[in-house]
Amino acid sequence: MVPRREPTARQMRLAVELRRLREAAGLTTIEAAALLGVNRVQISQIESGMKGLSEQRLRRLVSHYVCTDHEFINALVAMATDRTRGWWEECRGLLPTSFLDLAELEHHATFLHEVAILYVPGLVQTEDYARGVFSSRVPELTQDELELRLRHRMRRQQLTTPYALVIHECALRIRVSDRAAARAQLLKLVEASETDNITVRVIPFDLDGFGRAASAMTYVGGPLSRLDTVVRDVPHGLAFVDSEAQLEVFRTRFRKVEAVSLDPDRSRDFIHRLAKDL
Repeated sequence: MVPRREPTARQMRLAVELRRLREAAGLTTIEAAALLGVNRVQISQIESGMKGLSEQRLRRLVSHYVCTDHEFINALVAMATDRTRGWWEECRGLLPTSFLDLAELEHHATFLHEVAILYVPGLVQTEDYARGVFSSRVPELTQDELELRLRHRMRRQQLTTPYALVIHECALRIRVSDRAAARAQLLKLVEASETDNITVRVIPFDLDGFGRAASAMTYVGGPLSRLDTVVRDVPHGLAFVDSEAQLEVFRTRFRKVEAVSLDPDRSRDFIHRLAKDL
């Protein structure tokens, strides 16, 4: 198999999990290569996401790693053998790779949990709101770049995965564009909260003792909890977090933030009031 030039986040996650299994088994790359009947370079390419492997080879490899979690192995096999060419691939080479990786993660997600502090998340943005966000980018985007980002963002919203959003009042009040766009965005949030797969909860400013205001995140559910991923905004783009220790931290954070937020009905009323005031 020809080495990949640019592995996706999903391919990289498979590679990371295979490396973790090898290390847990106490094997070196040289020893793993000997067990599989390949050379060390090929194991390194597999563990860096640069090369895939067949179901037969994957099962053979993990058997040498003494992994007996059959559900986990089957999930890895599904990742290794998936040949889906998603809609986001149309944008490869035109948008930053992180945009495509995020769309791929969302496509395969079993659920999504999000905490938003400063901005309404992309999955529930209006086009005008998204345009305001992209227009404020430094350095400025060309018109073609901006329109491509808008099309990509709007396409992501066709997702039917269960999505629980906890949004701070700050994000509801910040106007990335004008008053009309802000009101339309609030009404879209209300509309989204009435769909079967989306739950919206609000954290009001007057909540006492809320010390987690900087904990914006997107928690993406995998086929198993150990294959979950957290996505966070960082200065250079997006960061994907997948270590079990960190995943547990973010699971706990989401539960605590969700617990102190308004329930869905009160949240919907809260957003309605804000929209009426504009």
